[in-house]
Amino acid sequence: MRITSQPDPVRLEIFKNLYQFIAEQMGIVLQNTATSVNIKERLDFSCAIFDSSGLLVANAPHIPVHLGSMSESVRSLINDKSDTIKPGNVYLSNNPYNGGTHLPDVTAITPVFPETKENHLTPLFFVASRGHQADIGGITPGSMPPHSTTVEEEGILFDNFLLVEAGNFQESQVRNLLAHHIYPARNPDQNIADFKAQIAANERGVQELHKMVAQYGLATVQAYMKFVQDNAEESVRRAIDVLKDGSFMYEMDGGAKIQVKVTINRETRSAEIDFTGTSEQLNSNFNAPKAVTQAAVLYVFRTLVDDNIPLNAGCLKPLEIIIPEGCMLNPTYPGAVVAGNVETSQTIVDALYGALGVMAASQGTMNNFTFGSDRYQYYETICGGSGAGSNFDGTDAVHTHMTNSLLTDPEVLETRYPVLVESFSLRSHSGGKGKYSGGNGVVRRIRFLEPMTANILSGHRLVPPFGLNGGEAGQVGRNWIERHDGTQETLDSTATVEMNPGDVFVIETPGGGGFGSK
Repeated sequence: MRITSQPDPVRLEIFKNLYQFIAEQMGIVLQNTATSVNIKERLDFSCAIFDSSGLLVANAPHIPVHLGSMSESVRSLINDKSDTIKPGNVYLSNNPYNGGTHLPDVTAITPVFPETKENHLTPLFFVASRGHQADIGGITPGSMPPHSTTVEEEGILFDNFLLVEAGNFQESQVRNLLAHHIYPARNPDQNIADFKAQIAANERGVQELHKMVAQYGLATVQAYMKFVQDNAEESVRRAIDVLKDGSFMYEMDGGAKIQVKVTINRETRSAEIDFTGTSEQLNSNFNAPKAVTQAAVLYVFRTLVDDNIPLNAGCLKPLEIIIPEGCMLNPTYPGAVVAGNVETSQTIVDALYGALGVMAASQGTMNNFTFGSDRYQYYETICGGSGAGSNFDGTDAVHTHMTNSLLTDPEVLETRYPVLVESFSLRSHSGGKGKYSGGNGVVRRIRFLEPMTANILSGHRLVPPFGLNGGEAGQVGRNWIERHDGTQETLDSTATVEMNPGDVFVIETPGGGGFGSK
């Protein structure tokens, strides 16, 4: 097929969907072969394909905070191991200071070489899958410790670890790393099973890319990878054309502030997103790695695009992102980061929407709930209300923005763990009122049948999700315990608590903000 400097519009649409289809196929394999409830039931994973330089080409519609940051992991692998990357190798990475998000999110990266046996020194493409491990060690079961102060307390760090060498799974080396840590993994068998599922998912991506090359030719496949990225870049520039300058300061429950200023350049059709003025690196774990901050910006600008484009590296080209080093959105090692990925990322998104004036705050938290013991480890994120906009109401009981996972079916949860889902209901009147009203949060009650440690890592228990243009704020969330003797204990935004048989953990999630005065 003849390659031109301009893409054929029909072929562009075909390739755009083909690349996305490959990532979706990878996701199906991962879901079907994983062991943990976290990946199999909650779908807390993401799959994507990358070009030879590690830039994101296309992804399945999985978890936004993963997808905007995985490219950093792939490029870190290229920078660190470029001389030793060989066919049949698979690498494992979760280092928040090298493209990762937080330690439970472990990325398996597979380079794609030509099918022919010729000596090809560099990969043609990369495929990667990121899955949230139910436990990767750390000071609390579930590896989402509310009060960690260093990354070491959050679990085991893989930094471009060679998981498969020349087709051979390095099981003893993996087990050694999982076991020999000051806070070792609690269920290495489950980790190993999920890693193998990620390898299988990547292998599906490799096979599908080989099929594509066989059908269309390598030059065409690579050319359209660039065209798809160029198309995404142009789509974001069109979205920027209608935006106005703006700034916003958003305070979090712990007192940290996120300051963002968006400046639109009409001539270059580009935007500068400047986080100068944001709080310095924190002693808590609400620091967000730079890759997470970038993912949040990428997500916001992708949502402003009306066209059906895959999120990819082209979306970033019109954006200049300024994040001062050493602030809470670009921390330095060994700062703790487990909440930065799940909580601070949500605040960044809402602050950007506030600066752009397009949407009131959503619940602004993932309400991260973990519980476990040496035998059991479980993690879930809980939905809430989304924010209203200039012509729409918010939605009740929905995962918003940087998360996009399911909640485990009660039957599965109660079969796998000694708990009962006592009730799960809408939290009426928790959305902010306005011309358009914010969505309502939920109330979730989990009764424990065995002694376990439970952890909540949440936000917007003190600071309400803001309304815009005269709309009211959403209600703050609330965490509390109802002991089996009837006494109640109110918990902070972040808490670790020992649960006894008959105790109920109650989580009331925030509502979204309203938009416009009534």
